[in-house]
Amino acid sequence: MAQHLLRIGHAALSYLGADGLPGISRIAHGHDGEGVSLTLISALAPHVAGLAANPDCALMLGEPGGRGDPLTHPRLMIRAKAVLAPGADRATLRVIWLNQHPKAKLYVDFSDFAFVRLRPVSGILNAGFGKAFVLAPENLRIDVE
Repeated sequence: MAQHLLRIGHAALSYLGADGLPGISRIAHGHDGEGVSLTLISALAPHVAGLAANPDCALMLGEPGGRGDPLTHPRLMIRAKAVLAPGADRATLRVIWLNQHPKAKLYVDFSDFAFVRLRPVSGILNAGFGKAFVLAPENLRIDVE
């Protein structure tokens, strides 16, 4: 179930803003060649300054859908450290990202956009009522073929 949720193309990212107050943003979500969560963000977004000041963050993957109580739908919370990808990785990450998010071709090359790896620290998989599991970092990477 965690592998399925890790493949969702968007997530909610929580962070501390540069002013020390909490914030949350919807982000595009993917993974790098090693299965580590990845996003592409604009320097204009408020979470960039927050992540630069404090790289501790959290992701929420999974959306309530269909019928019934939304709290019974699967979701995955990942505690992570945000790490700006070095410029040397940009060309490789660009290819990987566009395979996952083809519509990003419209803006991936804008100068204010950068790739950020969200290195997992721990996680909680809630697979439905009474089905919660603590996950280690090695269980929070996408299995890459």
